[in-house]
Amino acid sequence: MPDLSSLQFLWPFMLYACVGVPLFAGHYAYQTKQVPPLVLCLGLLMLCAAMARPQTVLMSPLREATVMLVIDTSGSMRAKDLKPSRIEAAQQAAQQFIQDKPSRLRVGLVTVAGTAALAQAPTEERDALLKALDYLPLQYGSALGTGLLVSLEALLPGADIDAQKIINEASEMGGKKANDMGKSLDDKAKPATEASASRGKNMAIVLMSDGQSNMGPELLKMAELAAKHEVKVYTVGIGTKEGDVVHIQGRSMRVKLEDEALQKVSALTQGEYFRADSTEGLKNVYDQLGYKLRFEKRAMTEISAQIALLGMLLILISLVRNFARMGKII
Repeated sequence: MPDLSSLQFLWPFMLYACVGVPLFAGHYAYQTKQVPPLVLCLGLLMLCAAMARPQTVLMSPLREATVMLVIDTSGSMRAKDLKPSRIEAAQQAAQQFIQDKPSRLRVGLVTVAGTAALAQAPTEERDALLKALDYLPLQYGSALGTGLLVSLEALLPGADIDAQKIINEASEMGGKKANDMGKSLDDKAKPATEASASRGKNMAIVLMSDGQSNMGPELLKMAELAAKHEVKVYTVGIGTKEGDVVHIQGRSMRVKLEDEALQKVSALTQGEYFRADSTEGLKNVYDQLGYKLRFEKRAMTEISAQIALLGMLLILISLVRNFARMGKII
């Protein structure tokens, strides 16, 4: 679709030809004692505008856009402050998102607990994605940073992101508790190439979690890595501030939504944070994401031919109508 706010003319001086249209209208009225047809005048104005070589930005859907869904499958996701539970509400909303996705949009799925797994590589096939979403077992631990890392590796196979190496280094340094882990990862991470950064603009990650991360590489450092490759991360905080009591490994604990880190991740990557404190709210979040994740290509395009064609069509309609009513063309 054209972005009319970007309209400009290569030969703007040719717009002076539009002055000839009211002169023609005045001469026509003087000769025939009748007002010239409005459609005819509009057609002539279109032809004059076409001579000025108008240009505008045309937007079209990209053929190679990819989104990774990262779903938290840690034990806290069994909380029932969202009905029937956080994880089931997340599944249902993700399934609806996949059903409604554009046919050309590739979607992948990563599950995150004590580690992260690529449950489904990016694909356009809805059936494969829905099948992967059917089985999301809850496990101990929450390594959200690993989830982002595995997603980036799947999105950018040519960017030399060695997920396993970074995970191993984080593990050797005691996970996110190590004070110097972020510096070490920054030192060893390779800078984003121009090609991978360009590809990253056509990609995004949607991270759904209650915000609790206690294992693996530091979440914010992985967000910085995503930002280097220009991959936006949209975060969805699932749960309520009051939380719910869950039973994990024989212990009872109250798990609340902790969304501070999620907000920082979206800000670092120029994404957006959404809070879903109800099942209906989570569905609304995915509706909003559907609009946010419309990847479009913008290109300045000359539309002289289209404007001229429209002008000639209007003139033809006017002449045919005049002939039918008065027996003469003009």
